[in-house]
Amino acid sequence: MHPRTRSYHHGDLRAALLTRAEETLREKGPAALSLRELARDLGVSHAAPSRHFKDKQALLDALAQSGFERMAAVLGASQDGVPEKISEQVEAVVRAYVGFARDNAALLDLMYSVKHDPEASDALLEATQRWSDLVLRLVADAQARGEVREGPLEHTALPVFATLHGYADLAVSGMLPPEMDEHGLDVVIAFILRGIRP
Repeated sequence: MHPRTRSYHHGDLRAALLTRAEETLREKGPAALSLRELARDLGVSHAAPSRHFKDKQALLDALAQSGFERMAAVLGASQDGVPEKISEQVEAVVRAYVGFARDNAALLDLMYSVKHDPEASDALLEATQRWSDLVLRLVADAQARGEVREGPLEHTALPVFATLHGYADLAVSGMLPPEMDEHGLDVVIAFILRGIRP
């Protein structure tokens, strides 16, 4: 018997595969992901992962879905105890998003590439909506309070999403000048707030 062979209860192997897949993604990138290699790493038969993922794409889909669910949870938690004031809500959500991006750069990259795959599952597409719905809700509620300019919600929210994701992408890819890395987020938050005010 393989020294690392473990018996997994139903569902445990799926979670173990996802955890190990995310570690591999972080260490070596998506090209290194292989169901056979994951099985070997976990000490199970090479056929065992197929009970949970029919192929590598199904594994990537599940990894991306898990990532979007975790990101939505992080962004939702960022609003706990934050006053109903758009400046503080935006600051909290922006810092949470950029923090998630920095901590999970390879996963975030995978999340956005997989969600555009024509084969993406309905569950994944629903998970992608959760975090954007949270930001849309913040903007809509602030519009109702008169803190955000009037007009179609998507016209106000799109620049927020674009600025937020663009900055996060620059931050994780090391493209920010060193002097901007420390205070750049403050500048971005101020820019977003100026852009959405009445």
